[in-house]
Amino acid sequence: MIEELLPAGVVAVEVHGDDGTEPAPLYPEEAAVVAQAVPKRRREFALVRACARRAMDKLGVPPQPLLPGERGAPGWPPGLVGSMTHCDGYCAAALVRATDLASLGIDAEPHSPLPEGVLDAVALPAEAARLRRLAADRPAVHWDRLLFSAKESVYKAWFPLTGRWLDFAEADIEVLTDPGARFSGGFRAELLVPGPVVGGRRLSRFEGRWTVQRGLVASAVTVPHDTV
Repeated sequence: MIEELLPAGVVAVEVHGDDGTEPAPLYPEEAAVVAQAVPKRRREFALVRACARRAMDKLGVPPQPLLPGERGAPGWPPGLVGSMTHCDGYCAAALVRATDLASLGIDAEPHSPLPEGVLDAVALPAEAARLRRLAADRPAVHWDRLLFSAKESVYKAWFPLTGRWLDFAEADIEVLTDPGARFSGGFRAELLVPGPVVGGRRLSRFEGRWTVQRGLVASAVTVPHDTV
């Protein structure tokens, strides 16, 4: 599901539901991070890292600890950029060589309406107006949850490039639909604060893809080195 949102060269590994996949044992320093967490949190933490280590193996990178750093962002081995996501019934990791992409972000969420009041907290007025138009045309998609997922993917791609927080109100996202497709499309995120410098150019927008499948909404953002 995630892989179809990403360009060639990105390796994605995902686990849907309880498919019997058991997380690999954590390294001691990883286990220490979740030592006081509830069992569900510990399992998700381990399972998403098992996905990441399988992706690392496909790229020829030896398995090693993946510790959360500032604001929880995973610390990837030198030469790699990547992103991880997990929600109820789903875990995924996507990795690529740093020579192929400057950054990437992925997110998955249950395909259901956001809790009461959350949309008002995360959506700009222009975004909310666009979502209402989309909902009138395609009511089968929970556009509020899609917007939330897209903003999460944007942040995950933003933070490794800047080391700074990006507020929900600091990126204006326009969700686009694929012609003839009900449950897939793209999105553009106009940055409302100075963007990162990539390839000698300051970025003013990120672009991404989305899909709705198997009770989930997923999104992904990739930042090429030669983007404008």
